[in-house]
Amino acid sequence: KLIAAALVGTMVLTMAGCTSKTAETTGSEASSDAAGGTLVMATNAEFPPYEYYEGENVVGIDADIAAAVADKLGMELKIEDMAFDSIIPAVTSGKADIGLAGMTVTEDRLENVDFSDTYAHATQVVIVKEDSDIASPDDLEGKKIGVQLGTTGDIYAGDIKDATVERYNKGSDAIQALKTGKIDCVIIDKQPAEAFVEKNDDLKILDDTFDAEEYAICIAKD
Repeated sequence: KLIAAALVGTMVLTMAGCTSKTAETTGSEASSDAAGGTLVMATNAEFPPYEYYEGENVVGIDADIAAAVADKLGMELKIEDMAFDSIIPAVTSGKADIGLAGMTVTEDRLENVDFSDTYAHATQVVIVKEDSDIASPDDLEGKKIGVQLGTTGDIYAGDIKDATVERYNKGSDAIQALKTGKIDCVIIDKQPAEAFVEKNDDLKILDDTFDAEEYAICIAKD
C-alpha cells in the first residue's frame, strides 16, 4: 500500500506538469470545473501487485494510478480487463484511453503508441521448481519456457537458443504448467514472480535477472 501510495502521488504530479471482463472504479466526486466523462483503462488483471482481482473489482498499483489520474481530471474511471496482447490495439483503436498493465517501454511498442514518463522500474526473472537443475538464465538453452503472451518475458524467451516457448494468456496459467511439469521454468516480471512464489512453497526465483525495464502508461499517438 505504501508503494502504491507513493506511485500515485508521483503520477499525479507527473500528469499535472482470453475474453474481456469489465470492472469499474469510480473516483471522488468531480469539482464544478471538472472535465467530466469516463477514462477507460485497458489492462490484464493477472499481474499482482500491479493489477489483480479483489472480488469483482480490479485493484492494484496500476488501478490506483489510473484512479488518481481520473480524479485529477474530474472523470470516472472504467477498467477493461482483457488479454495482455489486446491492450495496445484497444488503445490505438480508441476503445481505451490508456493502457496500464505493468507495461514495459520497448522500441517495438513505440512504433504503435506513445508512453508517459516512467513510473516504475522492473526486471524479468526466472521461476523454477525447488529441485530444478536450472541455476541461472544461462541454463535455459534447450528448455521448455513458459511466458505470458505478448510480454517482455515472451520476447526474452524467443531469443534463447533451442528453447521451446509455451505462451499463456495468464501468468498464473504458466505457473500451473510449471507445477505440473509441462514446462521447465517461467520468465516473468519480478514483482508478480514474488507474489506467485509466496503462494507456492515448491517454487523459487533464480538470483540472476535480465536487463532492467521501465513501466509507463501507453496512450495513442494522437
